[in-house]
Amino acid sequence: MIIRIDPHTLERAEERGASEKEIEEVIKSGFAIDAKYGRTGKAKIFDFHEYRHGRFYEEKRIEVFYIIEKEAYITVTVYVFYGKWEEKDEDKL
Repeated sequence: MIIRIDPHTLERAEERGASEKEIEEVIKSGFAIDAKYGRTGKAKIFDFHEYRHGRFYEEKRIEVFYIIEKEAYITVTVYVFYGKWEEKDEDKL
């Protein structure tokens, strides 16, 4: 299926520290997370090892929420969290 990243979603993602490539990777290989309003959610934790807003973070977790229409994933929004996760959700699978 095709991944269509809404321009508004991409704008917010870039402000929050996620790239178009990372969004696509989350949709393709991320783990499922709870979502509301008939949407689907996936997340993935990436190594980061950089500074953001003056603080150093080891990892970032990107959460992508999207809908599925016909033959496409259409993004709704993207959230990015910075920190260190001891147990990753995908480890529970």
